[in-house]
Amino acid sequence: MKEIKLKLYTTYGEGGAERQEQKVLAFCADKEGVEKEVINLYPDAAFQTIEGFGGAITDAAGYVYSLMGPEEKKKLMETYFSPEEMKYRLVRIHMDSCDFSTEMYEAMSDETDREMKSFSFARTEKYIIPMLEDAQRAAGRPLELMLSPWSPPAFMKTNGERKNGGSLKEEYRGFWADYICRYIEEFRKRGYLVRRISLQNEAKAVQTWDSCVYTPAQEKEFLRDYMAPALKKHGLDDVEVFIWDHNKERVYDRACRIIDSTTKGMAAGIAFHWYSGDHFEALDLVRRKFPDLKLIVSESCIEYTKYGAEDHWKNASRLSHEIIGDINGGMCAFYDWNILLDETGGPNHVGNLCHAPFLYDTKKRRLMPQLIGEHFRHFTHFIDRGAVRIGFSRYTDRLDVTALKNPDGKIVFVILNRTEEEIPAVIRLEDEIAEIRIRGESIVTGVVKEKQKNG
Repeated sequence: MKEIKLKLYTTYGEGGAERQEQKVLAFCADKEGVEKEVINLYPDAAFQTIEGFGGAITDAAGYVYSLMGPEEKKKLMETYFSPEEMKYRLVRIHMDSCDFSTEMYEAMSDETDREMKSFSFARTEKYIIPMLEDAQRAAGRPLELMLSPWSPPAFMKTNGERKNGGSLKEEYRGFWADYICRYIEEFRKRGYLVRRISLQNEAKAVQTWDSCVYTPAQEKEFLRDYMAPALKKHGLDDVEVFIWDHNKERVYDRACRIIDSTTKGMAAGIAFHWYSGDHFEALDLVRRKFPDLKLIVSESCIEYTKYGAEDHWKNASRLSHEIIGDINGGMCAFYDWNILLDETGGPNHVGNLCHAPFLYDTKKRRLMPQLIGEHFRHFTHFIDRGAVRIGFSRYTDRLDVTALKNPDGKIVFVILNRTEEEIPAVIRLEDEIAEIRIRGESIVTGVVKEKQKNG
């Protein structure tokens, strides 16, 4: 029987993170049959496969990036995208403007131009493409893009403007599907891998910024009768389509009302955000009824209007709690929101300011890593593409736990202690145990090789 070593990586602290790495413990035989304070790991109980982690390159992020010096840019890109650090491989990008844009814009506004001769990619090329290009260079491999629209051009909408909700006019459904395809083609002809799209960001929200409302029936009809045929017509039917792309509490409702025999195979999955609370049970419902649907977190961040900007630990732990719960609910991919913002949490053309793992002080010309980024690293650095979620059981709900098995056979578990107290735990893997203590207000990642079986 091979000896098993456990490496622990801990992040704690308020504001500036303090990281302890490579504390090595040895597993030993569970001779006494320990029953108290146990966290069991079950590698033979396998669930979904993880496709990766990433974040959004927005117009706002690209603008802030353009203000930075070469060394700061290099540090940012290598931290996020290099194989040695956070290993991001997924990027979400908005089609036309969103709230995190320096201004409202659209690729074309001429309603008489049915051939899209006036379509311009210039606004995307201004800030987004330079940042995306550096990100891909740092990754050393093609990044996988997800494109999402916040609103069709104003002339296509019932309210005649990009903001304040409104809906897509019926007579423009086919043209709008072609418009989305044009965006995919513009990225692809520049050499970028567009892997997936969503049909509409926050399909239920009427916002003071770019927004468009789809009822379940409207989204179903647009998917079935316009978007799926358009992708096929343009030779883009390898692009995955995701429905909903809004808060988690409605994922089951929306899936039930869109996925049936008439739309079978047209939607690869359902995308969701975290802003309305946990609702991890909703993910489990979708996974049970629609086992072939992928579940992805397409957006999450700390909104300054909802949470205090200075409450670093609580904000970081909120998002770590979210990621752990989503992984356990069946999530296969995670996209953070803006990967970079300025010191105010912007720019944002309607003042909807938010936090990000990296802020840049435009006055002091200084890059400011945030505690949230350290928390994300506990997942992104250690959980590899192709990792499979495995079974576990925990003795207390004071600890958030998830566990996965990487393609190389190593087992990774993440434990979040949101309390102020140090909490003990006995990690059990088959017939061996390792005793650990999780300090208060900390996140811990453990890496262990699965035991070789006799015979």
